[in-house]
Amino acid sequence: MPPAASGPDPEFQALVRSRYAGNPQAMTELGARLLVGREAPHAPIDGAALIADAAQQGHPAAWRYVAALAASGVGRQQSWVDAFAAIERAVALGDAPSARQLELLREMGLEANEVRSWLTSSTPHVLRDSPRFATYAGFLTPSVCAYLIERALPKLVPAQVNDARGGGLKRDPMRTNTTAVFSILDGDFLLQLVRARMAAAAAVPFDALEPAEILHYSVGETYKPHVDFFHASLPNFAEEMRQKGQRIKTCLVYLNDDFEGGETEFPKIGVRFRGRIGEAFVFENVQANGVGDMNTVHTGLPPIRGEKWLLSQWMRSKAQRIA
Repeated sequence: MPPAASGPDPEFQALVRSRYAGNPQAMTELGARLLVGREAPHAPIDGAALIADAAQQGHPAAWRYVAALAASGVGRQQSWVDAFAAIERAVALGDAPSARQLELLREMGLEANEVRSWLTSSTPHVLRDSPRFATYAGFLTPSVCAYLIERALPKLVPAQVNDARGGGLKRDPMRTNTTAVFSILDGDFLLQLVRARMAAAAAVPFDALEPAEILHYSVGETYKPHVDFFHASLPNFAEEMRQKGQRIKTCLVYLNDDFEGGETEFPKIGVRFRGRIGEAFVFENVQANGVGDMNTVHTGLPPIRGEKWLLSQWMRSKAQRIA
């Protein structure tokens, strides 16, 4: 992630430590807000430093955050060894969310020294070369898929689309599903691990990932034909691309398969795809010259029975602001 500063502000750190002496919970909460600028200045380096301090004071939730920060390289160097050590420390201090994550990691047989090989262990099946579509069977275990659905349930809100005219996001009848967006605050070590595997499969840097989204489609809900890239000819999108880069790739992971319908359809090239549980689908949104590829127009078709759950990860051409 692009750093907000070269290091924490000593005067600010001293002031906070003085004010919140003996209250690591308050220090953790302030640090978390600073990470993403939520009701606070955007100061991720200072936020990470405060959380690390609270962890050293024995606060379980702070150690849970440290695990996610170490896994994503926010406010510090990325370290899977440190992330595992932090999650184990949180569990030892009685943190139930960390215990659930560690249980799943153990079920996967994953230890700190095995992470790098696990990240690149998925074998692609190339459906087509241009635009490139590749699938990865067994990308996630059913247990991890169920965990991600569980995490998303209380966060679901109506999905939005990018507003080409006014900028920002807006509700639009073309997209009727619900979604849960996971910032660094909402995510956890396990989600960062999954995102790193997605980045490796797509061959993009980890810091090029937008916040992950979990998508939910009930019967009849859809996302009508659209592209994931930004049209450079539209002023608001041109500015979006200048600041944050183009959306060059998309990765979808199917979190369930007990539904009918709900395929992802690419009508211009006659492709419909519906993955099995835990299967990943990576497709490129742009041509080799970086221009958006209109052959990637796609539709999230509505389920006709059951509910569809997807983990969606957009990937950019530039490093992203910590969010």
